[in-house]
Amino acid sequence: MQFSETPQDHEENARTAAERAAATSRSTWVSVVVNVLLSATQIAIGILSKSQGLIADGIHSLSDLVADFVVLFASHHSKKDADEDHPYGHHRFENAASMVLGVLLLVVGIGMIWSAFMKLRNPESIAQVHAMALWVAGIALVAKESLFRYMLAIAKRVKSSMLIANAWHARSDAASSLVVGLGIVGNLMGYPILDPIAALIVGFMIARMGWEFGWEAMNDLMDRGINEEELAAIKTTLLETPGVDGVHDLKTRKMGDMVVVDAHIEVNAVLTVEVGHNIAVTARSRVMQRHRVLNLMTHVDPSHKADLDHATA
Repeated sequence: MQFSETPQDHEENARTAAERAAATSRSTWVSVVVNVLLSATQIAIGILSKSQGLIADGIHSLSDLVADFVVLFASHHSKKDADEDHPYGHHRFENAASMVLGVLLLVVGIGMIWSAFMKLRNPESIAQVHAMALWVAGIALVAKESLFRYMLAIAKRVKSSMLIANAWHARSDAASSLVVGLGIVGNLMGYPILDPIAALIVGFMIARMGWEFGWEAMNDLMDRGINEEELAAIKTTLLETPGVDGVHDLKTRKMGDMVVVDAHIEVNAVLTVEVGHNIAVTARSRVMQRHRVLNLMTHVDPSHKADLDHATA
């Protein structure tokens, strides 16, 4: 009985990695240009029109600019090859970048909540907003929503969780611009308190999103496994490998957008060590070709005594 090794498609993997890096760089630089223009315009017009909500939205856009550079930095380092200190590569730079984005959003959100709260404590200090603030808020809303749709489409195409996080960061900006616009409308209609209330809502939105991003990234850095559906798909691929009678102790952990897998495969006990090894190599190659698996470590067990792994003295 012979089992030939299925060659891994290194060219395809390299193309995917290069495509992800190029897409990340291109979309992030587009975001940088948009955020530079928006933050400068929003903060300047916010000061001139005396709109705290518009200033808060401008600061949010400024935080996006910082986030964009974090993404560029992480993208540059995560595509480095494995080395002696990082035998699995540098993919977790992406997880770390997502965590930094989360902390950044959380800090910005809390700062905006505090500023708006202090304004609400002194309502007499709330000024009448000029109408030009509403035009800027509308332009920002359209620009941010367009940026979100552009970045999310690219993120899904290259399957980058870091880009998805940055895209939803842009969507949070679009939502905040909508809230700010409504607050400015209320201020212009004779309800000045609505402008700092809009800034307060934006602060809560940003802080909540920052917490969610940070928490998700922290769990990934703590070796959280993939979801049950993807785990079942990997197990199916292993079981469909010729010579594999069963699979147990299947474990995963995330490594950036990739996954590292450990699996015990069960084979016929009468096979030679060489044949058992060939089955394991074939199983590994099949999984790495069909799934986003960076590496699969296999352990071969005899199928009729597979539970000996957990035997106790």
